[in-house]
Amino acid sequence: MSRRSSLPDALAASGVFLFCWGLVHTWFWSRGQLVDWPTYKEYGVAILDHGRVPYRDFAVEYPPGALPVFVAAAPFADYATAFEWVMAACGVGLVSVLATIRREAAWYAALAPVLAGSLVLSRFDLWPALLATIAVVLLLREQPGWAWAFLGAAIAAKLWPVVLVPLFLARTRRGARWGVAVLAIAFVPFLILSPGGVWHSLTGQLTRPLQIESLGAALVTTLGSPDVVTAHGSQNIAGHGALAALTSAAQILALAGVWISYALRREDLPRHAAAAVTAFIAFGKVLSPQFLVWLIPLVPLVRGRRGLAAGGLLTAALLLTQVWFPQRYWGYADDGRLAGVVLARDLVLVALLGVLAWPKRVARTA
Repeated sequence: MSRRSSLPDALAASGVFLFCWGLVHTWFWSRGQLVDWPTYKEYGVAILDHGRVPYRDFAVEYPPGALPVFVAAAPFADYATAFEWVMAACGVGLVSVLATIRREAAWYAALAPVLAGSLVLSRFDLWPALLATIAVVLLLREQPGWAWAFLGAAIAAKLWPVVLVPLFLARTRRGARWGVAVLAIAFVPFLILSPGGVWHSLTGQLTRPLQIESLGAALVTTLGSPDVVTAHGSQNIAGHGALAALTSAAQILALAGVWISYALRREDLPRHAAAAVTAFIAFGKVLSPQFLVWLIPLVPLVRGRRGLAAGGLLTAALLLTQVWFPQRYWGYADDGRLAGVVLARDLVLVALLGVLAWPKRVARTA
């Protein structure tokens, strides 16, 4: 699509996004919200107002590329509203980028606030989703240097886009140094100042137990009454190390399958990118509701009947999540209520992976 033809779609879809953004401030979305912005505010104020160095002077849960959006809202008295506007800007940017490559994807992403619910207001996941989507779009447009640079920025913002690296390498290694350079710019200063602080931030994510909404935990909760403990900023089920190892193995195998599939044929990058991120989410030890935001711009880039099926499954997963989150989250965490719905959502994500990863039929030749 040319810039001229995509501009009306970008403007119209951005308007729909902002309307939906306003909508989730009302009705049932306005009740019982569970927010993350207070943590972000602590980080932003510590950096901007007190001159403290992240990782060295205070612990940070997220990688360095997340810090700019935390700091951006810190100068304002009403941090929550300022942060919402920062995320709204990311959402408008996301819709606009998608409009340059596929208008259907832009219109689907415009519905992101009502599909994901009020969590989009207080989580920063639209930021890495925007960066990762720009990277994929730039690679499709044969601009590998910029694509790698934005992928490096996305990984620096939140580590999950690293699952796209093997796909990018299979497509082209030209320009990969720019991705490495961006990562170095983000990480090296903090590694010099506090290598232990950065290492603790990274390993803290890798060593987490089964979070209660993950596939393994939802299965255990549906079939029994596991002990729930709070750690790493989430509710998790105690024990079940073997199950956690099994789901991690399934995650690695699923990702390897997607990577190998793309490396063999090197076609249909959007489908494989969406499949890789879905595999990471579906079989991860942690499955926070905001993780589904990562899929909203990627899945609708998949075309044809496969894309329609994938879009339907993603929509089902998003709406199922809103059945218990946020209003009924503590009922599930404390007493296992709606565990069957949580498990159903997780199985829908597995089905989504199957639709995305299923091999393309190869026509027989005489």
